[in-house]
Amino acid sequence: MSATSRERLADLGLLYCAAVWGATFYMVKGALCAVDPMALVAWRFFLSAALLLPWVLRRRNKLVLLRESAILASILGTLYLTQTVGLAYTSASNSGFITGLFVIFVPLFLLAFFRKPPTPVQWAASLLALGGLWLLTGGIKECNKGDVLTIAAAVTYAAHLLATDKYVRADADAVMLAFHQFWMTGLFALVLTLATGRPLSVGSSAAAGTIVFLAVVPTLSAFYIQMLAQKFTAPVKVSLIFSLEPVFAAVFAWTLGGETLVPARAAGGGLIVAAMVLGELSKLSLLKGRKKEVLPA
Repeated sequence: MSATSRERLADLGLLYCAAVWGATFYMVKGALCAVDPMALVAWRFFLSAALLLPWVLRRRNKLVLLRESAILASILGTLYLTQTVGLAYTSASNSGFITGLFVIFVPLFLLAFFRKPPTPVQWAASLLALGGLWLLTGGIKECNKGDVLTIAAAVTYAAHLLATDKYVRADADAVMLAFHQFWMTGLFALVLTLATGRPLSVGSSAAAGTIVFLAVVPTLSAFYIQMLAQKFTAPVKVSLIFSLEPVFAAVFAWTLGGETLVPARAAGGGLIVAAMVLGELSKLSLLKGRKKEVLPA
């Protein structure tokens, strides 16, 4: 397969990830009436790890990448616990759009940790996103703790994307990286669930079915595809494709999820998406485009 074909296949895989992750917001929101959010995260990731076990058992060295997986799991656990608990207090569409702010935090991380200041366009994108967030949440008076928790999820989303890029480009075994990351995330959620006295039970067959779907499609398949695709796709392009996730989240929430489409909040979501796209496009250059490092052929 040619390099161009691999890149296109990777792009389609990343688009699949954005779509299925976007679809999960309203599904998780519906399941929370029958299962505790922390318990849901624990069951989801333990099941994903169990489904990977047949491939893990074929590996000679099953203890590789433990340090890298622990780093990723600590970030991923924080991401999903804050996002899932936040969904108990905010709408699925709000959660999807706020999570999408992860793209805005990337240049901020570059400034804080690598001393690479954002460009004026990236600062403008950040301000545009803040304006959209204000419309989306209704301002300080209407902003609830679910929205605040989801902002924390957006921060860890950006960190997870950058950390994943670092490890997969070092030719890490994607199966082992996913397996250890999944069971460690599940363990993290389980410990927190037990420590806080929350129930582990799943109160309905519908919620159980949702957990199985979450484990198989958006966790096992999507994260594995993400790790494979990031070997062939530049981080900038990955972020740009993933910025479509909140769009999918809102569409699914407003259609299949039955949430009411509020024009002002839709406009706020639109501003956030515009800011994310603007922030990523500011990093593109004609030279990178010609080298096919960022732009598609």
